[in-house]
Amino acid sequence: MALTLYVDTDRWRAHQQAVIQQYPGLVPVCKGNGYGFGHERLADEATRFGSDILAVGTTYEAARMKDFFGGDLLVLTPFRKDEEPVPLPDRAIRSVSSVEGVGLMRGARVVIEVMSTMKRHGVTEEDLPKLHAAIDEVRLEGFAIHLPLDRTDGSDAVEEVIGWMDRLRAARLPLDTMFVSHLGPDEFARLQQQFPRTRFRARIGTRLWLGDHDATEYRGSILDVTRVVKGDRFGYRQTKAPGDGWLVVVAGGTSHGVGLESPKALHGMTSRAKGVARAGLATVNRNLSPFLWGGKQRWFAEPPHMQMSILFVPSEAPEPKVGEELTAQLRHTTTMVDRTVDR
Repeated sequence: MALTLYVDTDRWRAHQQAVIQQYPGLVPVCKGNGYGFGHERLADEATRFGSDILAVGTTYEAARMKDFFGGDLLVLTPFRKDEEPVPLPDRAIRSVSSVEGVGLMRGARVVIEVMSTMKRHGVTEEDLPKLHAAIDEVRLEGFAIHLPLDRTDGSDAVEEVIGWMDRLRAARLPLDTMFVSHLGPDEFARLQQQFPRTRFRARIGTRLWLGDHDATEYRGSILDVTRVVKGDRFGYRQTKAPGDGWLVVVAGGTSHGVGLESPKALHGMTSRAKGVARAGLATVNRNLSPFLWGGKQRWFAEPPHMQMSILFVPSEAPEPKVGEELTAQLRHTTTMVDRTVDR
């Protein structure tokens, strides 16, 4: 009995190929929990479609991935002066976001990140004159720019990249390769047409692995079913059953990521009103689970346990049976499954 990720493999791989065709030279990203699939699986997929490079989040991920992927490993987290040294092969490429960092990476393969409107990290326009001497001491693989997902000010992502290309060219820095993130396929094509001598490489994770939502599905196995009537006490806290129905024990708890939620960026009055409503229900211990049964999302009977959750299913719903599975609406990047099944 398990929390399972089911993958329509042919459909999933067809989507991968569609994205690869839209972004020639694509750099697949595998970081965190491997977008719900795991690092080894995504390394296998990148090898299967012939990628020469794989982007990972940290040096620790690169150290693990070196045994599963034979190409170059691009570490996205920038080098820091006092970071813990992690032994990596020569095929590892480090991101660097400061002139000082470039100077400390003597002999290493590096990608230099420039400061975008994300304002997260990167060299600034004022830093560019100082880079000339520094890049002579490293093996420069290119520059990179990480763009925001939303542009609420109406600005143009392509124009932001073009602005940096012009600055780098004016500083007489090499423009052989530019790594980019969060560009649409038409935007990517516009850049390649405008700068035919520069190779643009799109670093893509979510769109590549998770872009076709119908290619994957989470399901939790029913482990136990107990009939209850309104007012029956149950669970660790001896809560009262809100009505007649069943307590359903389903595989999938906090160790899987069930019940864990990252903060959301709310836009508009409707989404804000829903957020207020959810918060109000939570104060009276009413929390919707990610599990669906009988076509409806079901309530947690109590907070999820480490490896399982207990749901309340009312008597008007179809009776759950041990061994059946409940579909679960889970976030791939925060979910750890017991198994993955290709179909």
